[in-house]
Amino acid sequence: MTRVKKSTAKETTGEATPSKHIDARIKELGDWRGEMLARIRGIIKEADPDVVEEWKWRGVPVWEHDGIICTGETYKAVVKMTFAKGASLDDPSGLFNSSLEGNTRRAIDIHEGDKVNEKALKALIKGAVALNVSSRAKKKNA
Repeated sequence: MTRVKKSTAKETTGEATPSKHIDARIKELGDWRGEMLARIRGIIKEADPDVVEEWKWRGVPVWEHDGIICTGETYKAVVKMTFAKGASLDDPSGLFNSSLEGNTRRAIDIHEGDKVNEKALKALIKGAVALNVSSRAKKKNA
């Protein structure tokens, strides 16, 4: 099923859209973190062409599909991808390396010079989408 994103008031009035905010964040970082955030964004869009970009919590890029897939926070020494339901996802490649003690979320901290296993990351993203879709379907049928 192809989802069509409706225009928001911001888009029709010329205000910044979530995607434009993310573009600006990537540009403003101007270092490896911006490059990594852009790369992660591309991987997310390849894994889920129907992903919806959001801008929440005073400046955090968020990718959604029937719920939050993950966020893309940037800090001084790390780019952090936090998966909203990461504890429920299979991670056979061991990408999750942060927030491992929680019952719900899991995160991937990426440091300067780290290599990203794109195949494994796409699998995690697809797993998160599938989990969101099945959770939404269960709620609908309940």
